This record gives sequence, structure tokens and C-alpha cells, in this order.
Amino acid sequence: MVVRGPSMSPALRDGDVVLVTFGARPRTGDVVLVRWPARPGQLSIKRADRPAGAGWHVTGDNPYGSTDSAQLGPAEVLGVVRVRLWPSPTRLRRP
Repeated sequence: MVVRGPSMSPALRDGDVVLVTFGARPRTGDVVLVRWPARPGQLSIKRADRPAGAGWHVTGDNPYGSTDSAQLGPAEVLGVVRVRLWPSPTRLRRP
């Protein structure tokens, strides 16, 4: 997947390419790929904060440039982002 936008800066930046493990069970602090019930056609990469009902409360790492669960409610987690592949390969870790 290609990251778009500033919401996960500084962990991930616009244009980074990441590897997603689809179907993986998220844990608090994981970077995840999500879909929003309010915006079913939009995929986002966010950080998993806590389980919230049938989904997860997720946030962006950049509080000034992120639309997340505070605005859109719980998200459906589709997979866990494991590695940034490009431009500098790095394993993503929980804060």
C-alpha cells in the first residue's frame, strides 16, 4: 500500500510504501489499515488505540493533520502494517 497524506507523520510519510498483513489481529499501538462505516470507499492507515464495540478506535500520529475515530467513530481493521518497504525499509514498532 502507498501512504497518502500527513496523518501518520512522523512514523510514516506521504509516499511511503508499506506491507500490510491482511486479516491479522491488531493490538493496541499497532499501525493498521482501516475502513470507515461512514466512508466505506475510503481506506486509511492509522494507529490502533483500543477496541471499540465491533471495531477499533484509531488515531493518526499527527494530531494537526488527521481525520480519525474522533470524527468518524470506530473503524473496521482490515490488516496490520508490519514494514515500511520504501524509501527506507523499517519494521514498524508500537510506541
